[in-house]
Amino acid sequence: MGADREGGVRHRPGRAVACTALGVILLAGCASMPDSGDLRDVESTPRQDTGVRVFAMPPAEDAQATEIMQGFLEALTSDDPEYDTARKYLTADAARAWRPERSATVLANGPSIVTDNQPGGRGASDSLTFILTGSKVATVDARQAYAPADGDYRGKVHLTKDAKSGQWRIDSLPQGVVMGKTDFQRNYTAVNKYYFASGTTVAATGQPVAVADSVFVRGKVDPMTQVVQSLLRGPTRWLGPVVRSSFPTGTALREGVSGLAPDDQNRLVVPLNAKASRVGPARCMEMATQLLFTLRNMTPTLESVELQGPGGHQLCDLAAERADSAAWRASVQRPDYLYFLDGKHRLVRLASEATGTSAVPVPGPLGEPGGRVLRSVAVSRDEHTVAGVGADGKSLYVTSLSTDASLGEAVVTSQGAAEDDRLTTPSWDAQGDLWVADRDPHHTQLYVLEQGGGKPMKVNVPDLPGRLRDVRVAADGVRVALVVEKAGKQSLLIGRIERGDKPGESPSVVDSRPAAPDLEQVTAMSWAGDSRLVVVGLEQGGVHQMRYVQVDGSTLDGLAPAALSGVKAIAASEDDRVPLVAYSEDGIVRLPSGAQWQKVDKDGTAPIYPG
Repeated sequence: MGADREGGVRHRPGRAVACTALGVILLAGCASMPDSGDLRDVESTPRQDTGVRVFAMPPAEDAQATEIMQGFLEALTSDDPEYDTARKYLTADAARAWRPERSATVLANGPSIVTDNQPGGRGASDSLTFILTGSKVATVDARQAYAPADGDYRGKVHLTKDAKSGQWRIDSLPQGVVMGKTDFQRNYTAVNKYYFASGTTVAATGQPVAVADSVFVRGKVDPMTQVVQSLLRGPTRWLGPVVRSSFPTGTALREGVSGLAPDDQNRLVVPLNAKASRVGPARCMEMATQLLFTLRNMTPTLESVELQGPGGHQLCDLAAERADSAAWRASVQRPDYLYFLDGKHRLVRLASEATGTSAVPVPGPLGEPGGRVLRSVAVSRDEHTVAGVGADGKSLYVTSLSTDASLGEAVVTSQGAAEDDRLTTPSWDAQGDLWVADRDPHHTQLYVLEQGGGKPMKVNVPDLPGRLRDVRVAADGVRVALVVEKAGKQSLLIGRIERGDKPGESPSVVDSRPAAPDLEQVTAMSWAGDSRLVVVGLEQGGVHQMRYVQVDGSTLDGLAPAALSGVKAIAASEDDRVPLVAYSEDGIVRLPSGAQWQKVDKDGTAPIYPG
């Protein structure tokens, strides 16, 4: 449980900040509060400096029950690593039984508190119950995975007055913690940890494919150690069925290890227990790769990782520049070109880092004048193959980006009556598989073409909560973004791709979950990182906007692209050094870092990066 502050600071009577020195703030609860009635909008002490660590004050002698309640809620928004101060507000038995790490419930505002007037069973003089209420926004589970939530929250906290000492203490409370959204954003930070896609390798190189698994850790409580511990425990439950870890089961940090941090050479030593002591060199390098990908996500200057076994024995050592050759990761694969359809209906390309606007036709049939007219295209990750949907949306073609290639016959055909009821924009994963959906309301179907060819394979999509309108597969091939329409609203979902054990067995998209729960219309989207997308959509009762969203549905504050009107399509690369590109009322435009939108081609349409 915890407190929250929304909007401006409202001062309460009593103590607020007891001491500020050397980057430490000590919190104390209110000294003067009523002991009956409703207490609304519980607030935490404002924290202006994000580099400041905040610690709570223990309960005061002879504090009233309401002061104990307030102090405990304040303590839960502090940076106390083991919640030791918060436990001082509990009885000895409750302190031993309470597991704050089990879950976090995030509310729209701080929890409202009312006194339960029902008899406590031990007399009004020594027993009191408070009820915490609020509107749920999200939950974080024991694996630190975030999930959007809604509905009402209600938690009961019971206090008792010790007969001998006369001190009020909490003797019964819910497991986990609960806090408001602003406190959650202030105390927790999102981090990607990395695993490998099960049974999937890059088509061209045979490398394992790294998959980002987003978790939330307490940002000022030894975050590097927290993230390493989370990585070693294994993936979140949602991602677990489709990824693998190279760490042997039971691998953990050596007992007593904490405070992990790189040395002055940006080198990190990670001491592991005996479970990891017998791995071979190849597996150890994969373990180190997982660690480097994960920790460089937090500390980009990290240069190398050394894994140690019992007694300080070196298991392996991996430099950052070698990690990218050990496994394939989308966010470090800079595309060579931006592609789009020009005013002559040709597929053209422009160097992804070019500052000019002189695009040239691609080699092959789709770059020739007078060729097949297309409405959308997708270029494979290796930029050797292109898939295009005809202007009427009925047919999907696949051809090579080479001068001697031919277009051939359509590989997928839709019978939808209207253009918007036919094929979606196709997309490719790193394995070389091509994904496309037929939106025909009488025969809606998601297809995958292995290696971009052969007979289209139907993908099982059970229990989809609406009609499929758009699809983009993630580079890792184990996650897919889906736009689903129901009752006139279009929502963004992320589904998990589970592939069969036998060759030719149809894959399934299961356990779809919301990625932008507050948008009621999603009109365009693109993958824009290992675990995020850029989305154009409409908030309930609001206006169209463009913003980044995490695959777990969490909010990314302060990262929205510059406003752009009339956006019809959006293209992003997982490599964030590459400009964002859009098709708007001004044609093709792009957004270089630190600049405003710039016109690329006033007649162009359908911009895409490889993928």
